Amino acid sequence: MVQRVAVIGAGPSGLTCVKACLDEGMEPTCFESSDDIGGLWKFKEVSEPNRASIYRSLTINIWKEMMCYSDFPIPADYPNYMHHSKILKYFRMYAEHFKMLQHIRFQTSVKKVTQRPDFSRTGQWEVVTENKDGLEERHIFDAVICCSGHFNYPNLPLKDFPGIETFEGKYFHSWDYKGPEDMHGKRVVVIGIGNSGGDIAVEGSRVAEQVYLSTRSGAWVIRQVSDNGLPVDRFNTRFVHVMFKLLPMSFLNWLGEKKLNAMYDHAVYGLKPKHRLFSQIPVINDDLPFKILSGSVLVKPNLKEIRGSTVVFDDGSTAENVDLIVFATGYNYDFPYLPKHVMYKSGHRVGLYKHVFPPVLEQPTLAIVGFIHSDGSIMPQAEMQARFVTRVFKGHKKLPSNQTMIKAVEKDTRNIEKNYVVSRLTPLQVDFVEYMDDLAQDIGVRPSLLWLFLTDFPLFMRVFWGPITAYQYRLMGPGKWNGARRAIFTQLDRMYQPLRTRQLGPRESSTAGRLFKWSLLLVAGGSAFYYIQVHNPTLIPTLMSKLRPQTV
Repeated sequence: MVQRVAVIGAGPSGLTCVKACLDEGMEPTCFESSDDIGGLWKFKEVSEPNRASIYRSLTINIWKEMMCYSDFPIPADYPNYMHHSKILKYFRMYAEHFKMLQHIRFQTSVKKVTQRPDFSRTGQWEVVTENKDGLEERHIFDAVICCSGHFNYPNLPLKDFPGIETFEGKYFHSWDYKGPEDMHGKRVVVIGIGNSGGDIAVEGSRVAEQVYLSTRSGAWVIRQVSDNGLPVDRFNTRFVHVMFKLLPMSFLNWLGEKKLNAMYDHAVYGLKPKHRLFSQIPVINDDLPFKILSGSVLVKPNLKEIRGSTVVFDDGSTAENVDLIVFATGYNYDFPYLPKHVMYKSGHRVGLYKHVFPPVLEQPTLAIVGFIHSDGSIMPQAEMQARFVTRVFKGHKKLPSNQTMIKAVEKDTRNIEKNYVVSRLTPLQVDFVEYMDDLAQDIGVRPSLLWLFLTDFPLFMRVFWGPITAYQYRLMGPGKWNGARRAIFTQLDRMYQPLRTRQLGPRESSTAGRLFKWSLLLVAGGSAFYYIQVHNPTLIPTLMSKLRPQTV
């Protein structure tokens, strides 16, 4: 029986793992190499080796209601998209509220994790740690959860850029970027159009003489401020998810791309990528299109070579007198403290059952939490993984055989490669809702839409039509939270509250608007009924039989 659990890392994934262990009555010990919680979200002026790093101005691109933990809403007065300092404050409140800090050993690095000689019987691990004074300790744990993240090791592929040794200016990876101070009056080339590359190009363009944004394949760029000025995440609903299951992906790609191009034509702006919209997570950046329109950011193809202070691009065009090159070229991933044989490789990625458990161990007492990439926030996904892991550790959920898990991993890899654009640096992508629902089903906390429709229609309306926030996974089953229903009913209030800084008169509702909403409800109800009938035709008769009164 698992009782003592080692948690490696006190970032957003490590914190929720500590809480999940406590909820299941286990004894977690969390080892954190720095002097504070937060992981990636703990800003430091100087990047530390083998640790994630962020820049001074970073604001999260996930709406606060979609990124918070399922039983601890972010304060209503916090902004919808939060600066990293606010996110760290939220983590502190979370850790203090659930009394986690006493279980964290700060400034303690994990050097090695190895199986005990009797692992096949006990599933135990030996963990070697080192404190700030260099003192090593050995510990025995019944299980280990790794939460060390995947933004720790910058990928700097200098060999792919001929002539870099002749460059007369300065270059560095985006991991080292803290602010635009070194860009004043300079000519800057940013390589890579991910979220970091886009942010750095925009911020640098405010002070630089000129910024060039070099991209190999282009990107779809979406705005955080969506229709009616609401957060774009607000429209990630179960109704939309059902439509994605019912409608052809080619049509959905066409529709989404048409909407994006109506705001700014990606081909005209030089942004249009080779892939379709839903084949890769888009770049989220409200400012980049205007910076391109104003000429302060020039989009260029892949960098071909460097000749002193001249940068040559694939189309033959050049950027002269370049002072600075920023490589926003992604990250490598590694778990240097783990034995190599415990990891199973599948395609470009580390093959994990349910993206959590190595499928080759005799005992399921090692888990990787937070090693996931999707169109949603890491916090609720890591929390769901943690709840799944601790249910397995406690014996409430039994994993299938190693052979069955390996087959499931290979199937996942094939599906990922079929549906998404993957590579060595981005080997993994999942659909946020599908993945959350899959784990929730295993735990026993997936909300039943039909049951809610029949027993609590107002809640059904908000679960089906409203944003898919993590509170939905606290409505029923293990870990049920009594505040979940209220949190769902008040989530839009928390969205509007930080915007109400100037009081206006009351708004009158439109009759046409109400009719439109009821029409959409009828369409959604019919779609949901059809979807359930096709995929699980026995579900409705079973539920109806449970609702009939029993006779003596």
